[in-house]
Amino acid sequence: MTTVGFVGLGTMGRPMAGHIFGSLPEGDTMVLHDISSERVTDLLEGGAVWAPTARELGAAADVVFFMVPDVPQVRAVLEGADGLLAGVDGELLLVVCSTVAPDAVRTLDAEISQATEGRVRVIDAPVSGGEVGAKAGTLSIMVGGADDLVAKALPYLQLAGRPVHLGPTGAGEVAKACNQLICAANIVANAEAAVVAERAGLDLQKLFDLMKGGYAGSTIMTDKAPRFIAKDYAVSGAAIFWIKDLLAYLDEAGRTGTPSVQGDRLLEAFQGVVDAGWGWDDTAIVQKYIEERPAEQA
Repeated sequence: MTTVGFVGLGTMGRPMAGHIFGSLPEGDTMVLHDISSERVTDLLEGGAVWAPTARELGAAADVVFFMVPDVPQVRAVLEGADGLLAGVDGELLLVVCSTVAPDAVRTLDAEISQATEGRVRVIDAPVSGGEVGAKAGTLSIMVGGADDLVAKALPYLQLAGRPVHLGPTGAGEVAKACNQLICAANIVANAEAAVVAERAGLDLQKLFDLMKGGYAGSTIMTDKAPRFIAKDYAVSGAAIFWIKDLLAYLDEAGRTGTPSVQGDRLLEAFQGVVDAGWGWDDTAIVQKYIEERPAEQA
């Protein structure tokens, strides 16, 4: 019997926790922790347990999944008198599903393993598929870690999507960094194409419907096209988070001696969005950024 913990019950974490809880093996239990329990009332009514402090979560859980913005937020949960590590009295596996720099998760594992004499370990399992994939339970999950540790997490990750073990700790985050480069390029390309086509007098609805059936078609086009057509920037995935994602990619490109053709330009675009005050809008806001750029900057 395993007690599964989950920290971070936002746009992605809440549906992931719901899928895991809904299909827990018989005898397993789930313990939840976040700023508020309001988002998981149904899970608590169904038998999940609320941990008011991270320390109580650490005392109860055998494996804990994190879906928080970055490693500093993971550390904030782990450290201090009421932190998760203060409650641990045995072995514990931490699964970082957040998108973070590969070196950051490698360092986190090394530090925690040393401090706990190997009793607490960290693996990475970042996800791709967005809010739609999280709700559908169809996320692509990129896993990095030692075989024996990954084996403990896979039965639960499989309830939220399709996990693939790609290598040692940090490998999942390398995969996610590469994923984010491709996604960022796709978002910016679609946004720019929408601006050019609209200014040329084309019907964006007809254009995107046509392109979806050709080589330009993609999951991102299907997801973002309605936003570009309606200029709907209500947040699903905030643009500001792509700064850290692209920096993580560029760090790994540098570590591997790979010159980046697109990374710097994409980072420039998302930094421009943030600098304009639109960082907490959806990534589709890149369309507005391109529209409002002075011609001499193009």
